Amino acid sequence: MTATIKFGTSGWRAIIADDFTFANVRLATSAIAEHVRSRNKKSPTLIIGHDTRFFAEEFTRTAAEILREHSVRALVCDAPAPTPAIAHEILRRKVDGAINFTASHNPAEYQGLKFSGPDGGPALPEVTRDIEARAAKLGERAPAKPNDDPFEKIDPRDSYLDRLEQLVNFKAIRDAKVSIVTDALHGCGAGYLDRAFSAHGVDVRALRTDRDVLFDGSGPDVSEENLRPLREAVLAKKAAVGLATDGDADRFGILDSDGTWMQPNHILGLLYDYIVETRGWKMPAARSVATSHLMDAVARHYGTTVFQTPVGFKYIGELIQQDKIAMGGEESAGMTMRGHVPEKDGILACLLVAEMIAVRRASLAEQLRALFKRVGREFWPQRTNLHLTEAVKLKTVNRLKADFSTFLGRRVKSLDRTDGLKLEFADGSWVLVRLSGTEPLMRIYAEAATLKESLKIARETQAWVMDSAQEAKN
Repeated sequence: MTATIKFGTSGWRAIIADDFTFANVRLATSAIAEHVRSRNKKSPTLIIGHDTRFFAEEFTRTAAEILREHSVRALVCDAPAPTPAIAHEILRRKVDGAINFTASHNPAEYQGLKFSGPDGGPALPEVTRDIEARAAKLGERAPAKPNDDPFEKIDPRDSYLDRLEQLVNFKAIRDAKVSIVTDALHGCGAGYLDRAFSAHGVDVRALRTDRDVLFDGSGPDVSEENLRPLREAVLAKKAAVGLATDGDADRFGILDSDGTWMQPNHILGLLYDYIVETRGWKMPAARSVATSHLMDAVARHYGTTVFQTPVGFKYIGELIQQDKIAMGGEESAGMTMRGHVPEKDGILACLLVAEMIAVRRASLAEQLRALFKRVGREFWPQRTNLHLTEAVKLKTVNRLKADFSTFLGRRVKSLDRTDGLKLEFADGSWVLVRLSGTEPLMRIYAEAATLKESLKIARETQAWVMDSAQEAKN
């Protein structure tokens, strides 16, 4: 039985053997093939890649067979490939896009399908809506006819790593003689991030580079809890930094030299400051509506501005393509920079953090304190995930439609509906409530000048949301 193919902020994701089935992969791929042929009727070509998840190769072959039936040339990655490497290969080969089988940081029971266009970035909403509509019209798709002809295989690694050499100052990292530990979390970063360092003579130890479709039972998310093995290795090696990538290596996880997990929001602020300082790009940055305003403070310090986007890296990718920003990032640990792919790149982020430590000869905590002092205040963001019933979600969404002059006893300075509802208060603190586009969650984001205050705002907002649960029962 087929299910509705629905793309979220980063592709279509579902539980394997539940909604993510071979029948639905055939359906989604057929819809993508029709979409691509509507744009290029002569000789469309798509790259097909995958991460290290269960049945990744089998889903890849199924998609390739469907593309062949639709007369779409398929270039199949010969091994698990990071999402940013696939994005780079799209641009290098000038093809019509890529189908990437990945559920990114989601738990092991999930699989996903991400479609990227010829610009290398995640497909925009108008594209995914077209694909969804075509899938709905197609209905159930029969298996492709048996064909033993081999598919064209490609290896995107060398060309991608060559590009990173042009973006990162590896000489500074090597000359500083810093010691580094990397963690691939059994995902696609293995053989990419660690190889980038070792190829340039950097002292690196690589963890969890083998394939484990269960991801140690915890999933390939670069969360503080999942990076405990990395923390132990950083402390044992007395390394300058611990660097991790998630399942498809589009997100980064960073540990300071003392093993402290660094918030992605803080890393984004530090990297924006460092990139403007070292590359001389006195240009705006871009961040999602859920991301820390630390980037805004850095922009003011340099006399530039910040573009605020809905959640979803495709919106930041557009600004990269238009060369309007020095870098863009999301609080969920995604970033890219000028001159690179319009897609999240956790490998690049990790390399830039290593370069920043090498050049500044200071720990990340020291650099963050200095940045707070330079911009005149501190920024401490907080995110809370709520598992709610559909009834409570609906009730909360309806309550958020109100115009708030005050909220939680605080005067509302501005109200933003870019994605969910964001309320900024008079003291510069803020809270955002929105539904996740990749998981069945409602998220609360809060930020204030102290961690205690941001936690208080998040706690009080959660209590406000739970009032919806009580109302939904009555």
